[in-house]
Amino acid sequence: MAPPLVVPAVTKHTATVIMAHGLGDSGAGWISLAQNWRRRQKFQEVKFIFPNAPNIPITVNFGTHMPGWYDIVRPRSSTSFDDLQDGQDEVGIIRSQNVLQGLIKSEIDAGIPSNRIVLGGFSQGGAMSIFTGITSPQKLGGIFGLSCYLLLHNKIKDYLPKDNPNKDTPIFMGHGDSDPLVLPAWGRKTAEVLKSEGWNVNLKFYRGLEHSADPEEIDDVERYLMERIPPQEGQQPSL
Repeated sequence: MAPPLVVPAVTKHTATVIMAHGLGDSGAGWISLAQNWRRRQKFQEVKFIFPNAPNIPITVNFGTHMPGWYDIVRPRSSTSFDDLQDGQDEVGIIRSQNVLQGLIKSEIDAGIPSNRIVLGGFSQGGAMSIFTGITSPQKLGGIFGLSCYLLLHNKIKDYLPKDNPNKDTPIFMGHGDSDPLVLPAWGRKTAEVLKSEGWNVNLKFYRGLEHSADPEEIDDVERYLMERIPPQEGQQPSL
């Protein structure tokens, strides 16, 4: 597994955003997110971390090796949310949970309060971020997932810490209403399941968007981050 890509804070480091990529991608595929905010002088106090998933065989892609946070073993014909829960790569999911949780712990050990750490991602990375975020033993500043779904929802209670510190952490989910890969119904069901268990979830659909992100969605992520990790050190957010 390649080391994460890091975009350091420009001023005093007071917050961290960890952004996990999707299947077949890499941290480099999302680093432009931070670079764009740097050009606009946004999030000057924030360190951005873009981890890289290991190369693993992906069953649904005929065993082809590619960067993935977990194997996808369901048939391509699976279309229901319940189908997603059958035969999930629990071992791979927990392995990647440990990787992301390790990044969180490293930031805390470096002096960043856990409530100034936001975990997010796209597709597989979004699924891992939601799963890792809600099961984290530390109170996080925010959790977001784009074009994703809830992993191991039938077992989620087995992985929750007893004190469930992120029960009140706002979760942002964005999803294209025309996504042919991670169906919009999966995102909707994820939000419903989380809300039914008491989590605070804001799910927004984007008209005509397929399995990708668009400027409107990124603007919404930006607003979410501004709410969750506002500037400290007397700095005012740039317009």
